[in-house]
Amino acid sequence: MGKGMKAGKKKSPNPGMKKSGGMQQQQLMQIQAMQERMAEVQEEIDQKEVETTAGGGAVAVKVNGKKELVSLKIDPEVMDPADPEMLQDLIIVAVNEGFRQMEEISQAEMEKVTGGLNLPI
Repeated sequence: MGKGMKAGKKKSPNPGMKKSGGMQQQQLMQIQAMQERMAEVQEEIDQKEVETTAGGGAVAVKVNGKKELVSLKIDPEVMDPADPEMLQDLIIVAVNEGFRQMEEISQAEMEKVTGGLNLPI
């Protein structure tokens, strides 16, 4: 027998198991609560809309939280048949800005839930 061991006494394979098991359970509950809150926040984000413009308001778009283009308004004065590329560029700029803003909103709202943890969404 080794030093300090008494006959009939076995050393527990994981001495802190009961204590850490409770902590793991608590952590799992916290993670589940965070996941539920993230799902709620995602639903709220999906309902949000942002409106962006390009060309001094010549093109206006609305994008929702699902990153879908919801509306597109074009000032008839910018519809120059001789220069369709300009109108195309304005649409692209407005749509991309809407998506960028919605991504910022989404990240900011999720950071409120996750406390800044870098979790995949």
